[in-house]
Amino acid sequence: MNSDDNITAYNLRNPKSEMRALLLLFTFLLLILPSFAQTIETDDGLIHYEIEGSGIPILIINGGPGMSSEGFRSLSKTLSGNYRTILFDQRGTGQSTLKTISSETITMDNMVDDIERIREHLGVQKWVVLGHSFGGILGSYYASKHPNKTLGLIYSSSGGLDMELLSSLDITSRLSQTDRDSLQYWTRQIASGDTSYQARLNRGKYLAPAYLYDDSLILVIAERLTQGNMTINGLVFSDMRRINYDTKAELENYTKPVLIIQGKYDIIPLSISQKAHQLFPNSTLLVLDQASHYGWLEEPEEYFSAIDVFMNSFEP
Repeated sequence: MNSDDNITAYNLRNPKSEMRALLLLFTFLLLILPSFAQTIETDDGLIHYEIEGSGIPILIINGGPGMSSEGFRSLSKTLSGNYRTILFDQRGTGQSTLKTISSETITMDNMVDDIERIREHLGVQKWVVLGHSFGGILGSYYASKHPNKTLGLIYSSSGGLDMELLSSLDITSRLSQTDRDSLQYWTRQIASGDTSYQARLNRGKYLAPAYLYDDSLILVIAERLTQGNMTINGLVFSDMRRINYDTKAELENYTKPVLIIQGKYDIIPLSISQKAHQLFPNSTLLVLDQASHYGWLEEPEEYFSAIDVFMNSFEP
């Protein structure tokens, strides 16, 4: 009998010990499990979503593309203190499944349809859409198709309203030469067949500084960077080129409130947020002086205060 068997046997002979263990397990589950999680069946798979809090609904669209919503749970949990947050895994990522992953299933239009399916399933008439990075791109595309289903928009380090980012983004330009060399090494290792978690984490450690002002968060972002599905990533960007993604014409008359938040040191050019600010007649632009791509991690007080002020403009 090994040590684990000894612990199990002891608990079985000691009801108080067993009850204490069960209570600890229950408490742990309450801490890690979302308030409400469910899936919606579609023609080609399942959409996983999680709900927390109550009040005005906020749909959170995570960045990527090709990443799950896992890294956005802290954002959702903080906002759920005052609002009803809806967080979901985009198709084919995380706990959202697809029968096949192809250029026919991974499209911007299908992703917008998924969002509408969630809204209808939950019986939400209108919601605030918060899109971060690529999530801002998808949020813009959704708003261009369903403007009357939105109360307003929050852009968090958004990728923009058109294809400009794809031609101007240079992620590695902010890295040191040492970081670039190490990043290239681990990228080659992965390309050569080493797809282990450790290889992906090491690659993430040397890429993470590009996204940060505060280097103490490198391991947090490195972990996030291990979660990407590059096949889905490539298919999404290919579809954006296919449809010539550009929402400016549809959104230039969008008069509902828009909040634009971006870090001063973001990998996304500040000009993209400034152009969005110019386009939307009822918009506010907040530039965080000590943040890069993850404002809610690096300057949480300013980030969440701005959202609270924005949300106070809506009737409960």
